[in-house]
Amino acid sequence: MDTTNRFDGYSKNYTVGRPQYAKELIDCLYNEYGMSEASVVADIGSGTGKFAMHLLERKSEVYCVEPNDDMRMVAENELRMFSNFHSIKGDAENTTLEDNSVDFVTTAQAFHWFDVQKFKQECTRILKNNGKAALIWNMRDESDPLNQDMYRIFSEHCPDFKGFGGGIAKDDTRIKLFFNDKYEYISFDNPLYYDREKFIARNLSGSYSLKEGDKGFDDYLKEIDNTFNKYARDGIVSIANRSVVYIGEMIE
Repeated sequence: MDTTNRFDGYSKNYTVGRPQYAKELIDCLYNEYGMSEASVVADIGSGTGKFAMHLLERKSEVYCVEPNDDMRMVAENELRMFSNFHSIKGDAENTTLEDNSVDFVTTAQAFHWFDVQKFKQECTRILKNNGKAALIWNMRDESDPLNQDMYRIFSEHCPDFKGFGGGIAKDDTRIKLFFNDKYEYISFDNPLYYDREKFIARNLSGSYSLKEGDKGFDDYLKEIDNTFNKYARDGIVSIANRSVVYIGEMIE
């Protein structure tokens, strides 16, 4: 299924509302798993460049592969100051990158959109020998009352909502299939703090979210705003969240 256009019109809220990833996760990739300034990384489904920016700041060479024109253009504007940034119009099944050309493949908040077998084949093709793939998410803690309220709101108002993280569960069968069940899982606390504007933008940034003009949007937006009012302290809400990564080598 072609999902290229699913994020049309979401780039503004995505840029404002989507969080960064835990510094400890980035440190771990560089200190424990071999990423370095010399690494060439393909970041697949790179969106507006939220995750890629962490790698670019560490001076790795990063090829941001993104099929959605709207999201890719935002990334090109946001990351234009990095000489080690390369913007590629491509997707998880056809990155357009050369065979055996990258040390790492990363994908943040995107794996659940991919055809697992075709993405696995493409990773195997573009990775160098002993290259690694890393599947990354910011995952909301579903035991957090605020997240439980938002889960209810999305479930009631958004027909395309499948769950946080695109419905990916810990050690999901799709992840096991991708890695042939040989991977490591790493998780770090990454609590999120939002003022009203960013909280609303965060919740409107999901591909499943209603957009302005959709039927029921006003009631949906009102519930999001009421949730902010319910949990805000001194104008800020705290959302329980973790940055997680599944990492391993591609094994035929």
